[in-house]
Amino acid sequence: MSAVFPLSRRLVAEALGTLLLVAAVVGSGIMADNLTDDTALALLGNTLATGAMLVVLITILGPISGAHFNPVVSMVFALRRELRASSLPAYIIAQIVGGIAGTMLAHGMFALPLLQASETVRSGEAQWLSEATATFGLVFTILAGIRFRADAVAWLVGLYITAAYWFTASTSFANPAVAIARSLTHTFSGIRPIDLPGFIVAEVLGALLALMLAGWLLMEARNPEPLTKTESAS
Repeated sequence: MSAVFPLSRRLVAEALGTLLLVAAVVGSGIMADNLTDDTALALLGNTLATGAMLVVLITILGPISGAHFNPVVSMVFALRRELRASSLPAYIIAQIVGGIAGTMLAHGMFALPLLQASETVRSGEAQWLSEATATFGLVFTILAGIRFRADAVAWLVGLYITAAYWFTASTSFANPAVAIARSLTHTFSGIRPIDLPGFIVAEVLGALLALMLAGWLLMEARNPEPLTKTESAS
């Protein structure tokens, strides 16, 4: 559906969507941290804002650009030949630029320096496994949702990320553009720039694993006959 829109509009949609997504992640984290000293309550506020924003953004921008807002999602669609390979670098740049702008917007709304270097440590095997798991689940949710319930993808993604905030040790970044943007905020949702490479590698691996499994598990049946007939004929 997004193919009917020119690349320029799709790139603006990707940048705008990633901007608003990151503004929701960073801004809600700042707000939650300002309102409570309870870390669990702050994370809950951060979670609900992020999940809700994803539902909105995918619903309104999906028809324009596909609502990827995520370099590994764009990579997966390029590998599936549902996004032109020549458009992939532009999508990724738009997402990264939009994400950084989202961090700056959130900081501006809370009267903070527009860009900061985060000092929040997010490193180690547990964090990397969490990111691979979170991204695997996100990409598989998208692909399975498109296959079986395309009309519900926005809700499926929003609900998945809401859950993944809580069952992964990393709080489910699952997005290299968002991770880069969050490295530029020394607030509740930040990540040290030095920890980015491990997160990004884990996210790419998780996305590729989801693509491979979905390619097999969700493929169309080759034999249209009922299983009972094929079994009796063998």
